[in-house]
Amino acid sequence: DRFSDMVRREPSLGNVYRLTKESGRMLLATKAGDTKTMTEILQYVHNTESPLTVYSNEAELTSIIKWAYLQAIDYYRIERENKAGVGYVDYIFYPFRRDDDAIIIELKVNHTADDAIRQIVERQYALRFEGKIGEKPEYTGRILAVGIAYDKDDKKKRHECKVEVLRERVK
Repeated sequence: DRFSDMVRREPSLGNVYRLTKESGRMLLATKAGDTKTMTEILQYVHNTESPLTVYSNEAELTSIIKWAYLQAIDYYRIERENKAGVGYVDYIFYPFRRDDDAIIIELKVNHTADDAIRQIVERQYALRFEGKIGEKPEYTGRILAVGIAYDKDDKKKRHECKVEVLRERVK
């Protein structure tokens, strides 16, 4: 905990400090649906943390999400390739507080962020946060679908992000 606090407050730690700070901004931007900020941070992290030889690889984009959402580990149990609905979701963030936002992230290479959101909806990944029939949901916060796309043929290395609220807070 002390190290975690120090990393967030100590600029002399260089890239670790910047990455931690940016990952906090990424989480806040995601919850606010600020896709412009999300895209900027994602591109920054991807450009500073990925070797060019594997930059456009889907597995590399998956690993970049860990860096982009580094600070989320303080608030979420993060699972990768988790069974949800009728498939496997790339990332699912289970909040430690039941009233916090739950986050589902689907990544797409050479597709759009809309395609990623569509997959989250069609494969019913949000069912992981709903209670069983007749029970109240375990998580009462919003459920956010996050689509992140990257076009590996684009020489400008542009990313695209989209956030959609699948469920509002349960009262």
